[in-house]
Amino acid sequence: MKALCGLDCGECGFKECKGCTETDGRPFGGSCMLALCCKEKRCENCGKSFEAPCNMKEELIAEFNALGIKDMQEVKELHALHGGYINLQYTLPGGQNIKIWDDDRVYLGNQICKKNSDRCYGLTADENYLLVCEYGEDGSDPEIIVYKKRR
Repeated sequence: MKALCGLDCGECGFKECKGCTETDGRPFGGSCMLALCCKEKRCENCGKSFEAPCNMKEELIAEFNALGIKDMQEVKELHALHGGYINLQYTLPGGQNIKIWDDDRVYLGNQICKKNSDRCYGLTADENYLLVCEYGEDGSDPEIIVYKKRR
């Protein structure tokens, strides 16, 4: 089975996923970044037809690299990531705990090792925001490095 974006749903490890073609681009109940782009065979960001490559990933990669985070390796790829898997809880300076993303959505992102460290950078984006966080093993002790509105 193929998704709207061309991914092979048979390789997905999430058994609760209902597939985006069957759910109109909402495989976990929330919207999917890739399905939004590819819905109706038109990219909402770049306007190209589905058969042509979508520029959304390239735009996001360029935006992440333009942040100029000192110890972050160059971003070369983004992947579809389930919100429930990447939605870490952050503690704000006032002690309030928050989550930024929706557990039911699918975002674009990646994990990149921090240079000369045992910590990693977690990159996540939706159509409106970029998030770069830093965390330890298994997402421990997460810190927000950049959270900004796109464009």
